[in-house]
Amino acid sequence: MMRTLSAIIICFIASASLRAQDTAVLVDNQPFTLSEVVVRNNFDYKRLLTQIKEDTSFYKAFRNLRILGFTSYNDIKMLDKKGAVKASLYSKTKQNRANGCRTMDVLEEKITGDFYNNKKEFNYSTPELYASLFFTTGQICGEDNIVKGRMRSTSNKKGLEKHKEQLKMLFFNPGKKIPGIPFIGNKLDLYDDDAHKLYDYRLDLEEYKGQLCYVFSITPKEKLGEKSDRVVVDQMTTWFDQKTLEVMGRNYSLSYKALVYDFDVQMEVEMGKFEGLTVPKILPYKGNWDVMLKKRERAVFTATLFDFKK
Repeated sequence: MMRTLSAIIICFIASASLRAQDTAVLVDNQPFTLSEVVVRNNFDYKRLLTQIKEDTSFYKAFRNLRILGFTSYNDIKMLDKKGAVKASLYSKTKQNRANGCRTMDVLEEKITGDFYNNKKEFNYSTPELYASLFFTTGQICGEDNIVKGRMRSTSNKKGLEKHKEQLKMLFFNPGKKIPGIPFIGNKLDLYDDDAHKLYDYRLDLEEYKGQLCYVFSITPKEKLGEKSDRVVVDQMTTWFDQKTLEVMGRNYSLSYKALVYDFDVQMEVEMGKFEGLTVPKILPYKGNWDVMLKKRERAVFTATLFDFKK
């Protein structure tokens, strides 16, 4: 009797273990891994994965900032090689939106070190990128939040403007090719056949900030051992609203070393909702990068956005 009972228990455990195992599937002849909960609930994973690959909601959340008013706490620190703060900006700003135009008021500001030059221009590229995302200079009119048909491009741009555009492409479309970056432009494409030899792709369902979301993760294959010079993305995890498939959060880290530059960047983005629009709420960043003919920059910043208004 005891042997029979033990056998039943063992079979039950083994069966539960098998049900909990991930399932490998092919979509467009490329391998993906589905968690047990995705398989069990018979989700249309092919449609899900296709929409995830073609997502524009992350970019649109930031385009929504062009048509809204909001208040922001801005905390930017430039670090020396020992990690000490050598320059910083802490401010509270308010973006105003009226009559199809936006302006910005600086409500509080505290500056240390050589954050600005004597013309109050940024001495560093990192805050320059930050400002292009969250600050408004003067009055800007005639903007919208449409992303369909709007492709970011480095054509007709050169120097610092081209560099900023490449950084924005990396920020808004991690996993897509970026033209004009030596050695790694093609290595950033996470969905071609070569990338599937380097990375594992997994779709799951879990709670994120109190909301049930699909979670899609991309990580380098363990069998690669030491980091391959073909790997740029160390990890990327994205949470998608279960109903709308809009991005609700994304964490990613990128690193690479080449003769003319190197970088190591970690970013987290948490989204929120305002009157039906998805908007960024909190964005912590930590980065260390060096480009030939420019000084190495080590920076941390956090953007906190709130009090949205139409």
